[in-house]
Amino acid sequence: MSQESGGLVRPNVTEVDATAIASDLYGVDVVATELGSNQDRNFVLEAADGSRTVLRIDHPIFEDSAREAQHLALDAYREAGVSVPAVLPGTDGEHVQRWGEYAVRRSEFVSGEALVDCGYLAPGVIREFGALAAASVNALAGLSHEGLDRDHMWDMRVAHEQTERLAAAITDDGLRRRVLEAAAEAHHALAPLTGELPVQAIHGDLTDDNVVGERGDDTRVHPKTVLDLGDLSYGWRIAELSVTLSSLLHHDAERPVRTLDAVDTFHEAAPISAPEARAVWPLVVLRAALLVASGWRQLEIDGDNDYARERIAGEQAIFDAATRYSLTEMTEQVLARLGYIGAPSASGGLDLQASPAVPAPAAGAPAASPLRALLPELSGEVSVLDPGVEADALDAGKWLDAESERDLVDDAFVTGAAAAVFPYGVYRLTRAAINAVDGAETWPIGTEAWIAPGSATPVAAPLAGTVVAATARGLLLDAGNGWFVSIDGVAPTVAQGAAVLAGDALGELGESDDPRPLSILMCRADAVSGLAPAILTLAAPEPGRCQFVAPERVAGWRRLTQDPATLLGLPSLSQRDEAGDELARRAQIFASAQERYYESPMQIERGWRHHLVDTTGRTYVDMVNNVTGLGHGHPGVADAMSRQIRILNTNSRFLYRELAEYSERLLALLPQGSELDTVLLVNSGSEAVDLALRLAQAATGRKTVVALREAYHGWTMASDAVTTSAYDNPYALENRPDWVHVADVPNRFRGTYRGEAGDATVGARYAADLGADLDSLAAEGRDVAAFICESVLGNAGGVLLPDGYLRDAYARVRTAGGLCIADEVQVGFGRMGSSFWGFEQSGVTPDIVTIAKPMGNGFPIGGVITSKKIADALASQGQFFSSAGGNPLSCRVGIAVLDAMRDERLQENAATVGERLAAGFRELADRHDIVGPIHGEGLYLGVELVRDRETMEPATAEAAAICERLRELGVVVLTTSERSNVLKVKPPLTLSAESADFMVAQLDRVLTEGW
Repeated sequence: MSQESGGLVRPNVTEVDATAIASDLYGVDVVATELGSNQDRNFVLEAADGSRTVLRIDHPIFEDSAREAQHLALDAYREAGVSVPAVLPGTDGEHVQRWGEYAVRRSEFVSGEALVDCGYLAPGVIREFGALAAASVNALAGLSHEGLDRDHMWDMRVAHEQTERLAAAITDDGLRRRVLEAAAEAHHALAPLTGELPVQAIHGDLTDDNVVGERGDDTRVHPKTVLDLGDLSYGWRIAELSVTLSSLLHHDAERPVRTLDAVDTFHEAAPISAPEARAVWPLVVLRAALLVASGWRQLEIDGDNDYARERIAGEQAIFDAATRYSLTEMTEQVLARLGYIGAPSASGGLDLQASPAVPAPAAGAPAASPLRALLPELSGEVSVLDPGVEADALDAGKWLDAESERDLVDDAFVTGAAAAVFPYGVYRLTRAAINAVDGAETWPIGTEAWIAPGSATPVAAPLAGTVVAATARGLLLDAGNGWFVSIDGVAPTVAQGAAVLAGDALGELGESDDPRPLSILMCRADAVSGLAPAILTLAAPEPGRCQFVAPERVAGWRRLTQDPATLLGLPSLSQRDEAGDELARRAQIFASAQERYYESPMQIERGWRHHLVDTTGRTYVDMVNNVTGLGHGHPGVADAMSRQIRILNTNSRFLYRELAEYSERLLALLPQGSELDTVLLVNSGSEAVDLALRLAQAATGRKTVVALREAYHGWTMASDAVTTSAYDNPYALENRPDWVHVADVPNRFRGTYRGEAGDATVGARYAADLGADLDSLAAEGRDVAAFICESVLGNAGGVLLPDGYLRDAYARVRTAGGLCIADEVQVGFGRMGSSFWGFEQSGVTPDIVTIAKPMGNGFPIGGVITSKKIADALASQGQFFSSAGGNPLSCRVGIAVLDAMRDERLQENAATVGERLAAGFRELADRHDIVGPIHGEGLYLGVELVRDRETMEPATAEAAAICERLRELGVVVLTTSERSNVLKVKPPLTLSAESADFMVAQLDRVLTEGW
């Protein structure tokens, strides 16, 4: 059977007709509502009891044999465990009914969600589409029937022919030309492969429009049930995957590489051969071109088809995404993922060691002289520059300077270098962008050399070849074996077509008082469309400069280019993203209990202020690292640490000035008139809490400690004993030691008593309950030694204590003879903005204060501040000593931190930027129902996510998924609270207004587009 390639007008069947068909042929009384379709008619039939089924009216051109094959395919799917709807028989028991000239079928209605309308699809969902496509081909592999041997326009074996026939309907001349050119290029790429592509029964239209989704526990919509076998036929097996990939493109049209996650999972279940791998993206392009052409043709012949009209924009987006990057590049991306070599003509690359310009060195012989093969008269040293993520010369944020690369070059010339080289393939930190949704183009596809100012410098051919292009800014050599060498930034002295040998003159660098750039690119012939303009296509806008690609494109461009290092006598330093390797290393040596962030973690190797940088130069706004209160890479702290470690580091039993100086600085920050006059320094917050508990027990002669429910205080034996958070330990309330009593947490949003801010009765009721607990403990002979409480409920996500609670609670504890411990490890040190200490928010002064995290800006420092009377009680248990606590190094670091906080006015910044951030979150709450209360103050905030604002049902799964999506958009934020539904926002105190706005904007985007 041959189908016309010009599209089909849908059967002339109305909703009234559909209702009559249902009654006459199936004996059901229903109301029919039409669904969209290009060539058939589909209706939802709803009965009086609300049950629904689907009625399909086939176009007369389709034969019974095709329907028989579809029913066999449904059986095969079910046997393989693929979810499909069942076909329902008519009153005569037959699955296919007749209504006039039309064949009619009725099937189960599949409830769920339309994936085509989902917007953003998470990587896991994309992988599931690949697995579903593999399940489809595996299920249908053994299916054979005459109804599968049919000609139709969506068979990808005729896609090019069909696109050419339909493209005349595209009235946009530019679009029509692009569609035809892309289809022709894809067809040309497929031509040598077609004989090696397996043919079998395939669904043929396994797309986001023909798969019903089911919302999972993670709240994402996952592909589940396969619909519409109207395009079932024999076809290339790999076309099943390509059609699926094409349908995913419009969900994130600017990032087509993301869809290749589906290739991985398809390959795991249905291994892809090398020819199939090379066919994947040409088929994606052909499918996209055919979609556009057929969509315009459908409107031409069926102008009233609203379904087809609405799909035009989506089909255009698919085509734009499919052709965003070159066909060659995307094919190499697929091959790289599957571990196959590149194009056969270029698989071996250039044998640079065999080049006369760089002969293979004899054993023990010195390496080729750097750059002399290209610049034979160059005299002096060649400096290989490091612009990479971990470069020492780019500390203190120098990489953000627009002239950072030029500064590296100038520094090399100051030290006497004749040339400075930026290597091929080294991710350049100098190209990184902050507050950016996408990773910047950081990976250079060539080598960039800067030659010192001076007179004209001859440039020679570094290897033999033919000049295929010579322009005012450089040359392109055909080096053979499918490879080209571009030399950009040189004035040619040879003509196009000239054959040159290694060492022959090519041109010169002109005389200049400024450094002169020269770039060398080795690329495959198929890296660009058309060979002659390659030097212009792949070169940077400025002569002599390198072109760059974003990290996601490196896998392809590593195969399309070659490192010129050997050619130029330079060391090869090319880099790749090693996050996967690092993750595997950890899996081998770490305990399973050790926490890790993110499903697919990035490898972070640099930080600056409130930005993190991964090994590819991708930056992230850091919204979680409260330990580094000054921000990452603070030069003042680094200098203080470096100087002190060079001159002295010992222990506090010796006499040196740093210990007293630092302790005095800490005490000066406490409220005037307090009795807090003694400092004991340790290594961490856990140790500080541990010591505070010992102090309280020694000073009171009692053991019982009252802690609040849902609190986190540390991981040592004692600090863990008062840690009651089920988030950190699901059995926290079941296995507390008998000297710990857990009191109710005063959370006015989720606790026993709730109320608005400023409602003093809420705090009073919680305090009264605490008082009752103290009375009960006394009656049991368990008089309280201490009450420990975070001054702000940090583990809950920065929830502020109810008004008056802490003042009342402290009074009751002291009346009972106990001491009050304020855990300031997270919320102290200026983070609240309006005050240096969290307890100042409540107008109280504790008896003991524990501090840590930001004290050393990442260096391990912790401490306890108390009164001399309490501290001296420790003598009853022996001497106090900490090997590293209070040593000269930690004290000098601590002093540097306090100096920076003062000089950089970071507490003030926490107040102003924190309020801006909180205001942004409150505005999001006005527009997104999932956003519940906004907690905290300053730069300790929490965004609570809820499914229902009345019941406060936590949106736990949503919160985790949102964090994953925010990471993709350049924001690092994580969850906290007992329910893990609060986005904890506790960034370095350096957070800028611009980065705060960026964070809010990206959260808004995620809540709008989905996660």
